[in-house]
Amino acid sequence: MPKIVLDVDGMACSHCENAVIKAVSALDGVKKVKSNLKKKTVTVSYGGDEKAVTEATVTAITNAGYTVVTRR
Repeated sequence: MPKIVLDVDGMACSHCENAVIKAVSALDGVKKVKSNLKKKTVTVSYGGDEKAVTEATVTAITNAGYTVVTRR
Protein backbone atom coordinates (compact mmCIF):
# COMPACT_ATOMS: atom_id res chain seq x y z
CA MET A 1 0.00 0.00 0.00
CA PRO A 2 1.50 3.38 -0.95
CA LYS A 3 2.14 5.94 1.76
CA ILE A 4 3.24 9.51 2.30
CA VAL A 5 5.10 10.88 5.31
CA LEU A 6 4.59 14.50 6.35
CA ASP A 7 6.50 16.55 8.92
CA VAL A 8 3.91 18.49 10.90
CA ASP A 9 4.62 21.53 13.04
CA GLY A 10 2.47 22.38 16.03
CA MET A 11 1.75 18.91 17.43
CA ALA A 12 2.61 19.15 21.11
CA CYS A 13 0.48 16.53 22.87
CA SER A 14 -1.67 13.45 22.37
CA HIS A 15 -4.70 15.69 21.82
CA CYS A 16 -2.89 17.26 18.86
CA GLU A 17 -2.03 13.84 17.47
CA ASN A 18 -5.63 12.70 17.78
CA ALA A 19 -6.95 15.86 16.10
CA VAL A 20 -4.65 15.30 13.11
CA ILE A 21 -5.46 11.59 12.90
CA LYS A 22 -9.19 12.28 13.04
CA ALA A 23 -9.01 14.98 10.35
CA VAL A 24 -6.93 12.87 7.95
CA SER A 25 -8.79 9.59 8.60
CA ALA A 26 -12.01 11.17 7.36
CA LEU A 27 -10.59 11.74 3.86
CA ASP A 28 -11.55 9.63 0.84
CA GLY A 29 -8.79 7.26 -0.19
CA VAL A 30 -7.05 7.20 3.20
CA LYS A 31 -6.62 3.66 4.49
CA LYS A 32 -4.50 4.20 7.62
CA VAL A 33 -3.03 7.15 9.54
CA LYS A 34 -0.18 6.96 12.04
CA SER A 35 1.22 9.88 13.96
CA ASN A 36 4.51 10.12 15.82
CA LEU A 37 4.45 12.95 18.33
CA LYS A 38 8.15 12.65 19.17
CA LYS A 39 9.22 12.92 15.52
CA LYS A 40 6.29 15.21 14.65
CA THR A 41 5.37 13.11 11.62
CA VAL A 42 2.17 11.81 10.13
CA THR A 43 2.23 8.73 7.90
CA VAL A 44 -0.75 8.21 5.61
CA SER A 45 -1.36 4.93 3.77
CA TYR A 46 -3.77 5.41 0.90
CA GLY A 47 -5.39 3.99 -2.17
CA GLY A 48 -6.04 6.08 -5.23
CA ASP A 49 -4.46 9.20 -6.64
CA GLU A 50 -1.34 10.24 -4.71
CA LYS A 51 -1.58 13.92 -5.67
CA ALA A 52 -5.24 14.19 -4.63
CA VAL A 53 -4.65 12.39 -1.32
CA THR A 54 -1.57 14.50 -0.57
CA GLU A 55 -3.36 17.78 -1.31
CA ALA A 56 -6.42 16.76 0.73
CA THR A 57 -4.21 15.61 3.62
CA VAL A 58 -2.26 18.87 3.72
CA THR A 59 -5.53 20.83 3.63
CA ALA A 60 -7.06 18.72 6.43
CA ILE A 61 -4.00 19.14 8.66
CA THR A 62 -3.91 22.88 8.00
CA ASN A 63 -7.64 23.21 8.73
CA ALA A 64 -7.08 21.36 12.02
CA GLY A 65 -4.65 24.11 13.01
CA TYR A 66 -1.27 22.56 12.23
CA THR A 67 1.38 23.21 9.59
CA VAL A 68 2.79 20.70 7.14
CA VAL A 69 6.47 21.58 6.93
CA THR A 70 7.76 18.97 4.47
CA ARG A 71 6.74 15.87 2.62
CA ARG A 72 9.09 12.90 2.44
